[in-house]
Amino acid sequence: MKTIAKALILLCSLAIAAAGETKGKSWKISGELEEGCSCDAACPCWFDSMPTKMNCGGAQVLFIDRGSYGGVKLDGLAVANFAQSPEGETMMKSYGKWDFSYLYVDEKANPDQRKALEEIGKTVLPMAASVKTKVRYVPFTHETVGGEHKLTIGGYAAMSGHLLEGGLGGAPKLMNPPGADPLHAEYQQGRTTTLTYNDAGQDWKLHGTNFMLARFKIDSDQYEKYAAGLAQKMAAMKK
Repeated sequence: MKTIAKALILLCSLAIAAAGETKGKSWKISGELEEGCSCDAACPCWFDSMPTKMNCGGAQVLFIDRGSYGGVKLDGLAVANFAQSPEGETMMKSYGKWDFSYLYVDEKANPDQRKALEEIGKTVLPMAASVKTKVRYVPFTHETVGGEHKLTIGGYAAMSGHLLEGGLGGAPKLMNPPGADPLHAEYQQGRTTTLTYNDAGQDWKLHGTNFMLARFKIDSDQYEKYAAGLAQKMAAMKK
């Protein structure tokens, strides 16, 4: 079987397992996704191409405007993931053996909200991509000043990024790349001004790298359908 087929089957299996963790528990969240990584813009990892550096290390940060997990409200909370792929491999083909995948949960969440954010984070963020995982509870800050999107995650990370100007005006948009899940169905392209991270044995000091911005509105039904669609692809490949 071709390597890409094996990679997709692994991705399918992990997505189905993640979706199964929240099966029967209805949730929905909407807000803003800010994402940055070590690749040059635009990140090739979403197209199963090699990272522009030896590996790809980056962050996905969700700022929830409105949300709920069963009867638990999640308005105004945040959750983030930092992860890194191994050297010399694409993100998709190495899924499951990344160097690390850490989840950061808003410390102002109460115990029920923390549990909800962890469960949603494990479904929509790549926690299953590595066996080296950790969950931390930290404060988040977030502001936009003059088109510059700035955030901090405890004492571990800071990111500042801005959108690029498209050749015909407005910011460039990417839609439905091969690696897309419902969270990444469409996003705008930019560049980081800075991206720093000092956890998981890392000491990133990046600038001018890939930055992505999106408004999202996702729910548990979408992810169940997404997992079912992946299962169909996996079954077709096995024939």
